Amino acid sequence: MSWDAFTGRARRLAQTEPKQGSKVSIIGSMVVLAAGMGVLIAILVVPTTAFLSATATDLAEDAMDLPIALEDQPNPQTTRLLAADGSLLAYFYQENRQDVPLDEISEHAKTAIMAIEDNRFYEHGALDLEGTLRALINNAAGGEIQGGSSLTQQLVKLSLVQQAGTEEQMRAATEGSPARKVRELKLAIDFEERHSKDEILERYLNIAYFGDGAHGISAAAHHYFSKDSADLNIRESATLAGLVQNPDEFNPRVFPERALQRRNTVLAVMARQGKIDQETADELMAENLKLDITRFPNGCVESVAAFSCDYIRQFLLNDESLGDDVEERRARLERGGLTIKSTVDLRMQEAANKAVRNRVSAKDRAIGSLAMVEPGTGNVRGVAQSRPMGTDRKAGETFLNFSVPSKYGQSGGFQAGSTFKIFTAVAALKEGLGVGKTYPSPQDMTIPAGTFFTCDGNGTAAWPVKNSTGSGTFDMYRGMRQSVNTYFAQLERDAGLCNTVRAAEDMGITVPPQDQVGPFTLGVTSVSTLDMANAYATVGSGGVRCEPRPVAEILDVNGETVKKYDTDCERVMSREIAAQINDILRGVQQPGGFGHSNGTALNIDSAAKTGTTNSSQAVWYTGYTPELSTASMIAGANRQGQPQGLVGVTLRGQGISFSQAGGSSLSGPMWKDAMGTIQNYLDGKRFQDPPQRAPQPPPAQRGGGDDDDDD
Repeated sequence: MSWDAFTGRARRLAQTEPKQGSKVSIIGSMVVLAAGMGVLIAILVVPTTAFLSATATDLAEDAMDLPIALEDQPNPQTTRLLAADGSLLAYFYQENRQDVPLDEISEHAKTAIMAIEDNRFYEHGALDLEGTLRALINNAAGGEIQGGSSLTQQLVKLSLVQQAGTEEQMRAATEGSPARKVRELKLAIDFEERHSKDEILERYLNIAYFGDGAHGISAAAHHYFSKDSADLNIRESATLAGLVQNPDEFNPRVFPERALQRRNTVLAVMARQGKIDQETADELMAENLKLDITRFPNGCVESVAAFSCDYIRQFLLNDESLGDDVEERRARLERGGLTIKSTVDLRMQEAANKAVRNRVSAKDRAIGSLAMVEPGTGNVRGVAQSRPMGTDRKAGETFLNFSVPSKYGQSGGFQAGSTFKIFTAVAALKEGLGVGKTYPSPQDMTIPAGTFFTCDGNGTAAWPVKNSTGSGTFDMYRGMRQSVNTYFAQLERDAGLCNTVRAAEDMGITVPPQDQVGPFTLGVTSVSTLDMANAYATVGSGGVRCEPRPVAEILDVNGETVKKYDTDCERVMSREIAAQINDILRGVQQPGGFGHSNGTALNIDSAAKTGTTNSSQAVWYTGYTPELSTASMIAGANRQGQPQGLVGVTLRGQGISFSQAGGSSLSGPMWKDAMGTIQNYLDGKRFQDPPQRAPQPPPAQRGGGDDDDDD
């Protein structure tokens, strides 16, 4: 007789209307129940191999997917992403769970769970014959349906569901067939032979689902009552114990009245069993649920550092040391209960968030982006952008990360304009061209074809170049500070195009072969704000370029180190050259500089360079101190993130004219909004003195705009 047939027969017999004075229905019920208990006892004594042989032809194919013995696999657990100061940035998980040992679980919680689910847990084996018989009699008599499964049997089912790797295995673990129930019982018997009762109870409390996304007693305690599982009182324990029977139906956040009734049922059972006195039960039944909800948002969307979080996640998914492929790394990230210690400075992150929001709104046809890197370490202190993370495009939301390289954010980047002139100056100084090198720099000029040569030795086409910031004779200091295009076209010629490209690459910029052209010095290569912040950090550190480092260390669930991310730095220029560049760019932040005239000056030593691309599609302000390099960019972009001009675009309700679309006038104030606050968190270190100060000014120059405009 099958299990369902057996219980159905018992129920029908129990509900049959007997003749007057007849005991047929009662006797019939007892006969069927006795037969059922005989089946259970037979199962207990038949060896596993004989059992499998005898029942193989009767079991459904999917039921055979269940294992012969239950594996002791670790539970999936929640990974935490932390800021540099240890504060929480985000959770990553498939199931929100934090396993805890049995001695860190309240005695009240253990008592409540056993009272309602398996009162004789410590007195019986894998199968509670007494409890099963009681449930069968009650169910057959038409009473409220009772479960007869022991905690061990429940644990087996929960484990099989959790460990199912295929659809067939999931069906086998959840189907309502006699074959599954019998197989589960055999697994439970085997499990009890290999584990102590305390071990089983601990695993059950950690694997059980308590609804509303809370897996395990610790997650449930934190979610519903904002406390550790060790601190649960009787009332709270009864609430949680009542959920495991049907976590969705009794969800206290969604259905508080049902949860209250179920909690009171648990309290009544505890009183009836003598676990608590009736007076205590009555007092607690009169109280409401007293929930204190703590949310555990999964992923980066709700993080205060949403795009820093997303960058770190993508960084880890690309780390081959964490798994053979992306799926294996994702599983480790979402199931491993890791602690990821990032380099994000939450104070700086919040300042950057506020700065981009103040200057560019989410629905503007533009992107505001900031990235911050610590010179000398590569520590990424944060990235921020004006478009929030999400799926609502009408609200300006996106999952594209415009602040990081495309490898990590799927954005193609933006041309960086005259901020690339730093690479030409570095190449020139390396080639022995001094800061006093002067060129007559007309308003416009044409560089003949064959003047520049790529690193492969190929000549480039003719290049017509013009200025927007004046003409005359300039040295390197004034040519840089006024961002004179015709000066840098000639400086790049004498320094060498390939040398200039190599200088950019040494400072962390990836240069495609097609970008090795004369206008390279004017920023034809598309980059992210993180790329530029890191490049400028090279000179800020005194000539040492470091790989961006968003993560410091990863710990496993036991607090043991999985991996340390050491700084990866190398010297790419002398201290003297770096000091010379710093002194040149310091002028942009001093009286008379483009930045200073737009209010970007700080109270501490700082330097900067502006950049404005052709057609004003992107405007840049990359500024730095010896302790922090920050790149600020505002770029025209449609809803899909594709570049477009800024002229005529409205930023937070203010239309942008041609004269306003400049690096120092748009991106500079956004940079200052962030750095004006962040400077208070820095030590105020000063740049090293340069080998040579600015030469004496040449004859008066003509023109002189307030920002650069690059071809």
